[in-house]
Amino acid sequence: MEGNADGSKDDQGDRPLPNSMSATFRLDHVGEVVVTIDSDALSWKTVRAEENKRDCLCFGSNVETEIRFSDIYAADFIKWGPIHEPIIPKSGAHFLSRVSMVMMYRFAVHAFQKSQTQNSPWVPVMYIFGYNDTQTCLMWTKRINASLSLQAGRPKNLLVFVHPLSGKGKGPRTWESVAPIFNRAKVKTKVVVTERAGHAFDMMTSFTDSDLNSYDGVIAVGGDGFFNEILNGFLLSRHNAPYPPAPAEFMNSVSNNKNHSGQGVSNSSSSSVGPTLDQGEDQEPLLRSPEAIASVHKNFRVKDGSHNLDREPVLSLPHEWFRFGIIPAGSTDAIVICTTGTRDAATSALQIVLGKKRHLDIAQVVRWKTSPSSIDAPSVRYAASFVGYGFYGDVIKESERYRWMGPKRYDYAGTKVFLKHKSYEADVAYVDVKTVNPPAGKTSTASGTRQWWRLPKTHDKVTCSVNCPVCDAETKSGCDSEDLKWLQCKGRFLSVGAAVISCRNERAPDGLVADAHLADGFMHLILVKDCPHPLFLWHLTQLARKGGRPLDLDFVEHHKTTAFTFTTSNDESTWNLDGELFPACQLSAQVFRGLISMFASGPDV
Repeated sequence: MEGNADGSKDDQGDRPLPNSMSATFRLDHVGEVVVTIDSDALSWKTVRAEENKRDCLCFGSNVETEIRFSDIYAADFIKWGPIHEPIIPKSGAHFLSRVSMVMMYRFAVHAFQKSQTQNSPWVPVMYIFGYNDTQTCLMWTKRINASLSLQAGRPKNLLVFVHPLSGKGKGPRTWESVAPIFNRAKVKTKVVVTERAGHAFDMMTSFTDSDLNSYDGVIAVGGDGFFNEILNGFLLSRHNAPYPPAPAEFMNSVSNNKNHSGQGVSNSSSSSVGPTLDQGEDQEPLLRSPEAIASVHKNFRVKDGSHNLDREPVLSLPHEWFRFGIIPAGSTDAIVICTTGTRDAATSALQIVLGKKRHLDIAQVVRWKTSPSSIDAPSVRYAASFVGYGFYGDVIKESERYRWMGPKRYDYAGTKVFLKHKSYEADVAYVDVKTVNPPAGKTSTASGTRQWWRLPKTHDKVTCSVNCPVCDAETKSGCDSEDLKWLQCKGRFLSVGAAVISCRNERAPDGLVADAHLADGFMHLILVKDCPHPLFLWHLTQLARKGGRPLDLDFVEHHKTTAFTFTTSNDESTWNLDGELFPACQLSAQVFRGLISMFASGPDV
């Protein structure tokens, strides 16, 4: 037989391993099987396949099996040991009466199993093959591992941060439960159990180019807030980009528009802010070039979140090989649910070692003022899932007082904040997005054509999934200074939020925006206007329901956008950034399409 292209040798070290092989082994708990290996997969078929099918034996599902190497993460020789074999009853029996045991040399193949149900977790499975010759087992183990080494994108060396208090102290236990998967896959891991708040952030900001090049990625064992800490430590010192417009810049543009065109800004919902930004030779674009931004903010450096625009990037972004992963051990874990499809530590670990990859949009959030009277340098943060003010900011602020309660603190804090029913005066402006060929989705309903209790008919939505055509489309997105039109909305709001992804979690099974995508280059701005208590309760109830319609209400505005600005006169203004507190009364944000890569396959739908 021909040898491998990579010249892999067998156990004797002097013969190339063949491209394809076939032999008869004994498979633990199945019986005698003919195993075949080729360039893409490992397959086997029971020797008594036809009789097994006819007799409907309990192991009939193992009559014929194929596992692609892309779904196998390890193979190892496990020496001498027992192989269990079912004793085939006489023809006509429909059950197994006994199981025999023989001692043989063995090797194990480690893969995963997934049921056909929606959002089902991946379960590690091990197939043990036996043979009476140790050299044959060693040769097959080497051949399988040679094929696994050719699988592109699999990590070899990872940095793992473990939050010791995440999810009421389950972070270390969660890592211990999945560490064997990394060991079997021969993935080296440097594990850092954080000792204080900001420990992971400080380490990420201190890494040099050489430090980062020694790893294939970074793994967070914790919740959304912990991942946010690691993400910001990585991006704040490495991502150079122009800021989104400050609210003050935006208001100056509004004033100029009024002077030039006579158009003012209405206090009503979603009013146009005059002409598009490319009109008028004396009008400065709100989204300027990196050079112009750098000249304005050249005195700001990376310190306490301020942005360094003069520094050359350590890694070009987005980066193809350097990826991030999350092993869920938090209170909500919305990011991992949206990127892997389930809140399961083993599923996340398997997708990491198998080298799965999905791009993820990231929102850059700039605080211009902490309070109306403060004089601040711009402070930058990044968010991967959600940026929220009002109800969502108050809940995260209130929950900080009850950390001893664990995940239940969010329910308690949410109830307290809901009963207060506090609204805030604010001025919000956003980029009006006009897509040329928008994917099929919910069509908008004119304001005032329905009552709050009468929801419109369901429309088809393109939800994000494995091999998502929306995320994979070669479409220009993000902020461009040409042909942008800004709209403004002023009034009192119960909440102002921007969802980068759908934000699915156990409390909101469809998320805040069911058809939000992981990497389409857009945020979903959600404005909940001041309304009576029962209406807001109806909105929250719809969020908590599978198939609910929380955005199809008259007091809720939903805008797909690439950037927005926010201003309020409230002295104590708190935002929720991926579960972390961020005080700001003047803020702007923009989204960067696919800025980072995740060890994830995407959700099944």
